[in-house]
Amino acid sequence: MKTPQEHREAARAYVRYEKDTERRIATLTLVRPARGNATTIGMRMLYADYVHRANVDDEVKVLVIRGEGEDLGTGGDLDEHGDMYLNPKDGESFLPDLEIDPDEDVAWPPPGSYRHLHSLTDYYTRAAAGQRPLQEFKKISIVEAKGYCYGWHFYQCGDADMVIASDDALFGHPSFRYAGWGPRMWSWLETMGYRKFVEMVFTGRPFTADEMADCNFVNSVVPRADLEAEVAKYADACSRSRPLDVVVAQKTFFEAYKQYRGEYLGSLLTGWLEGMLPAMKPDRETGVDLGGDAFAGGIARTVKNNDLNYPPEWRLSRKGRAAKE
Repeated sequence: MKTPQEHREAARAYVRYEKDTERRIATLTLVRPARGNATTIGMRMLYADYVHRANVDDEVKVLVIRGEGEDLGTGGDLDEHGDMYLNPKDGESFLPDLEIDPDEDVAWPPPGSYRHLHSLTDYYTRAAAGQRPLQEFKKISIVEAKGYCYGWHFYQCGDADMVIASDDALFGHPSFRYAGWGPRMWSWLETMGYRKFVEMVFTGRPFTADEMADCNFVNSVVPRADLEAEVAKYADACSRSRPLDVVVAQKTFFEAYKQYRGEYLGSLLTGWLEGMLPAMKPDRETGVDLGGDAFAGGIARTVKNNDLNYPPEWRLSRKGRAAKE
């Protein structure tokens, strides 16, 4: 089992951070296109580190988050955790996720206890865990959304100040079909509105960029070929706006509003809900039996196979959706 530092070092090839000091625009790029920019433990750690640094850095006023290649990203690298969520092997634990060295004298709560999973899901409510650092970011954040914008990458879209999307972007969370929730549900509900968000949760279907624009989740939708230029236009305009001190004051106002609306409370409540995953019993016709051997071949493969049970236009994968055509 890797140490937290080893996770970080292994991930440095997958996260690129650059600054344009003249315009005060920083760009954080996820560089793992062969895996759909799926984030590892180390990538999430580095992501949180870079957002924190940009928050302090006086040479940064705008932060752009993007993905290399076809997609913003497909979510977290679930295969990295294997079946630890429900059927951990001897010696396995989530200690590295919490930046605790496995060799330290820390005993992880045992399987079967509520704390076994909740210790992780509760930690995910914190910015340092790499799930919601944009909530504490007092500069301007812009996400360049394209292709798959699923799972963890959907969290970042929900937490950013602005989302600029290509017309082929798809938004959602595969966990709605195998677990039933995701850590940023409160933010998505606040942004998308009740009717559309519960449709996403209960059907598990992804929403297109145009649909997300209709429910005010996305600021602009453009053809893929025009996406980088559109993002650059927004970033440049934001970099030329009021002084940085004014931006930080504005962001503090917006943060106060979001906390009045219960953003962090929502994160805590979802962590509590997620911690009860092992107690959820399958229906007789449920496509994915979390308590059985469903994930024996890998959770990613299980999700793909389950996807075929839905109408083509409601499938998560591009290949599955193409079957409609």
